[in-house]
Amino acid sequence: MGGTVTTKIDLVADLGESFGAWTMGEDDALLDVVTSANIACGFHAGDPRTMDATVRGCVARGIGIGAHPSFPDLAGFGRRAMDLTADEVRTDVLYQLGALHAFATSRGTTLSHIAPHGRLGNLVATRPDYARAVVDAVEAFDPRLIVLAQDGELADQARDRGIRVAIVAIVDRAYRSDGTLVPRSEPGAVIHDRDTLVTRTVQMVAEGVVEAVDGTRIPIQADTVLLHGDNSDAVRNARAIREALIGAGVVLAPLTEVLAARAERESASCPG
Repeated sequence: MGGTVTTKIDLVADLGESFGAWTMGEDDALLDVVTSANIACGFHAGDPRTMDATVRGCVARGIGIGAHPSFPDLAGFGRRAMDLTADEVRTDVLYQLGALHAFATSRGTTLSHIAPHGRLGNLVATRPDYARAVVDAVEAFDPRLIVLAQDGELADQARDRGIRVAIVAIVDRAYRSDGTLVPRSEPGAVIHDRDTLVTRTVQMVAEGVVEAVDGTRIPIQADTVLLHGDNSDAVRNARAIREALIGAGVVLAPLTEVLAARAERESASCPG
């Protein structure tokens, strides 16, 4: 039987990135927009009170909870390269998973996914040893976790071990023609114009492409759209993106539902 296929997408934001008396972002407002949250686990941001409050806010709204582990780089917000061994990455990720898991358990819930942050998140797309370290940690902790990643080493290695992967579209970051992100140290790496953000988000989700900095249109199969929360326009941008997606006929849903819908489409398209 024919019919129109409804596109489902998850909206995720990096949250819980305050630390002590220092506040980052408007988490409560963003929690009213997103369907999932990447929660800082204390290495680049976050502290026990912030983690607990963020988990509590997610539970109250039925939002999926994910760990957002990073390099141990509090001063650099996890955005600096560090000369860690693969085993250090593995144990650091396990440590952070365990920390957030404690707060999730205390609130009667569980973690749904993991999304490496910052420089670690960039490197796991291209470094096989770091990608393997993260997958080792996930497999040891809970192989039911969904791995949020860009196309690359982490996504490939997770799939190879039977771990579910959700491809993330990062709407406020510029892409190179090879699908990697333009480093924040380069001009134009971060996109601020709201109209541009809205247009490229709908294009990513509805058309499955994103325009790279050299004008190349590269394919992207997005399961979740990342909305960064560490800027003054984050909430307004997130609301505009949410409204535009709904206006384009896209259904917003938690990651588990998005991946289930994708699996159903893939199964239906297979002959026999």
